[in-house]
Amino acid sequence: MTRKGSLPIALLATMLVFNSHAIAQKLIPPPVMQEVWTQPYDPFRIAGNLYYVGSYDLGCYLITTPKGHILINTGTKESMPMIRSHIESLGFQFKDIKILLTTQVHFDHVGAMAAIQKATHAKMMVDAKDAGVLADGGYSDYAMGGKGMLFVPVKADRLLHDHDTITLGGTQVIMLHHPGHTKGSCSFLVDVTDEQRSYRVLIANMPTLLNDTKTGMSTYPDVAKDYAYTLEAMKHLQFDLWVASHSGQFGLHEKRKPGDPYNPALFGDRKEYDTEINELSEAVQKRFN
Repeated sequence: MTRKGSLPIALLATMLVFNSHAIAQKLIPPPVMQEVWTQPYDPFRIAGNLYYVGSYDLGCYLITTPKGHILINTGTKESMPMIRSHIESLGFQFKDIKILLTTQVHFDHVGAMAAIQKATHAKMMVDAKDAGVLADGGYSDYAMGGKGMLFVPVKADRLLHDHDTITLGGTQVIMLHHPGHTKGSCSFLVDVTDEQRSYRVLIANMPTLLNDTKTGMSTYPDVAKDYAYTLEAMKHLQFDLWVASHSGQFGLHEKRKPGDPYNPALFGDRKEYDTEINELSEAVQKRFN
């Protein structure tokens, strides 16, 4: 028996399955795809309780704790089986993911977010400025939106603002609002410790320019101002190690080969970081001036 006005549970479950299938059917093809985005890459320990679990090019990061794990980025919509395999091959349980984060709400970084949230029941936390785009599957994205959904929508459980802290199992992750690439692009700072020492690690969203990004955009009037803010803020960050949303941005494949031993120092090149930020600053100035 059901209460008046309520739906039978079996019917409700059928409707939910149908709606999920319908959403998946409505996804439009991504505007660009690269083979290296889905090409597997052996997972490895970066430093302490921070691990790389992404593809050859798309950086996905696992922060492990005694109370469960934090996953930053999920790659494209095809990536969940790969990420699950990577996490389990490192000796951790996929189901122990408790928090989901992202450095930017583009289809190549949140494509599998809905599937992973459904499988793990993890809490989704996102920069407040990207929450709307996450919730509509990329439809309202300032550069790639307006044509349809690029990924399955995800509703945020918590909205994050600059310097908010995410805490789990004794680990604290600080969110840094770095807008431009998306309105809510962000980086993360986390302190990790191994058998020898502690490291402050920057998981950076490098503020690269999209092809269609320009001044005078009605969908993002403050884009030039936001890029300038982000680049200036990133110049002054203090950290010991750094990685990024794309492996090519921090030279992963030049620094490390699959099977190489644990070596956090590979990711401590501050000069490389400064050079890239300066190059991006020049590109932004040329585009907007």
